[in-house]
Amino acid sequence: MKLNINGNTYQTGAEPNDLLLWVLRDELGLTGTKFGCGIGYCGSCTVHVDGKPMRACVTPVQAVQNKNIRTIEGLKKGETLHPVQQAFVDHQVLQCGWCMSGQMMQAAALLEQQPGISDEELLQGMSGNFCRCGSYVRIREAVLDAAKRVREGRS
Repeated sequence: MKLNINGNTYQTGAEPNDLLLWVLRDELGLTGTKFGCGIGYCGSCTVHVDGKPMRACVTPVQAVQNKNIRTIEGLKKGETLHPVQQAFVDHQVLQCGWCMSGQMMQAAALLEQQPGISDEELLQGMSGNFCRCGSYVRIREAVLDAAKRVREGRS
């Protein structure tokens, strides 16, 4: 089975019902996508499929074959961090870091669809991603800063 991930084509030995999360992490070594709850609830495993956020822990690879998959490893362009990644660094959002790749992927998808996002829209759009450390205030500040950076065309 071939998968298009971060602009590259990978040939995998995955079975159609193997979960995308484990193919990414265990077979392809793309370990930035994290395992959280395993039931698609917490958002730690969020990746983009054709630009939309999707939970890799409940997604069989057959569902994403012939689609464009983007993981946290594919979020930056060259050596330049995505505005969301840079804002998370600048606002020192990360604590344990376990949910952060999913938080950043969810935020990036939101801002790519709606860079002029309001505070309320942001809260609603990020409400399905959970942080055990309770970094929600800094996550909110970073995403709003990233939205500003996206609107201004800078990272």
